[in-house]
Amino acid sequence: MNDDIVVPVIGVMRSAYRGKFGIPRQPNLVSSMAYVVMQAPYDDLNAFVGLEQFSHIWLLWQFHENKRRNFSEDFQPLIRPPRLGGNQKIGVFASRSMYRPAPIGLSVVQFVEIKRVGQETRVYVKGADLLDGTPILDIKPYLAYVDAIFDAKSGYAQIAPERYAVCWSQEAEQHRDKLLIKNVISLSVLEEIEQVLALNPKPAYQQNQDKVYGLHYADVNVRFKVLQQTIEIVGIAFWE
Repeated sequence: MNDDIVVPVIGVMRSAYRGKFGIPRQPNLVSSMAYVVMQAPYDDLNAFVGLEQFSHIWLLWQFHENKRRNFSEDFQPLIRPPRLGGNQKIGVFASRSMYRPAPIGLSVVQFVEIKRVGQETRVYVKGADLLDGTPILDIKPYLAYVDAIFDAKSGYAQIAPERYAVCWSQEAEQHRDKLLIKNVISLSVLEEIEQVLALNPKPAYQQNQDKVYGLHYADVNVRFKVLQQTIEIVGIAFWE
């Protein structure tokens, strides 16, 4: 039996997540809009006939920016999930860690629409947790009667992650208002940024409340601090 298989890349994700830091650890935690640009020959609209009947779809995709590339040769059976504070180890197959033998992820997202934009066929979705540029390997409809198991047990991740309050420093509010006036950023993008930060994207092992973190989202760089149960945005600027 051949130990390796080859699958085509059918499209590329275009999202507001321009860096790995800050991406939600699961889909549908942030209601951000994104779209998949389909590649030929998979951009034929006939391939999507009937998809409009479904509210959600599965995306299968590749963790394409992992630093460790030889997953089989550098296999690590234990990982440290963020939900357990980044200190407790569990088996890689008991997690959704990106560092796995096959660097493949899956996300269920809300299907919005599919349409042609210029020469591109785009599949618009909401709630994706994918880095901009992520290769898409397959798209499948979500079937509620089998995919939703309401009495399922989810181990250490049985409940949704805690959400923090988000506030703006006076200086950050001034920067934000200037960007709004210049149409560099929209109110909907600001709302998405607050949703991302409410999930507290800092590494679980970091406890320094004076540390300022940077998040690249859409066309802006957001700087913030984590103060107990509050995220304080201390700056926002156009990403150059």
